[in-house]
Amino acid sequence: MSDNSGEDIRRKVMSDAFVDRALANTDELTAPLQDYINDHCWGATWTRDGIDLKTRSLVTIAMLAALKAPTELKGHIRGALNNGATVEEVREVLLHSAVYCGAPAAQEAFRAFKEVVQSLQADESCATNGSAI
Repeated sequence: MSDNSGEDIRRKVMSDAFVDRALANTDELTAPLQDYINDHCWGATWTRDGIDLKTRSLVTIAMLAALKAPTELKGHIRGALNNGATVEEVREVLLHSAVYCGAPAAQEAFRAFKEVVQSLQADESCATNGSAI
């Protein structure tokens, strides 16, 4: 990698814990992919001016819904919420995607969305109750 700007923005959007897990799972076979993701996806694209991070996250959610990529979608839903998107805004993007991507893609996206929201609500509940997972 030429610099850390891609990894820095990736951490800002997705969280340190998310990126740490991704990098910890990197091995000799997958290291080139992680470098590519940090350099090209995050470094060359997410650092551009023109639209803010929240908008980039919402656009990414729509594209991942279209691709029926629930694993990536879950991470980017969390990222969008980290970037200031509301649960309602994410829901509207997914509803909008139903018209253009089809009901099966939207259903898969909503399943991923529900899982993320429920997980975040459970984390909040544990935090307010003083419980640890």
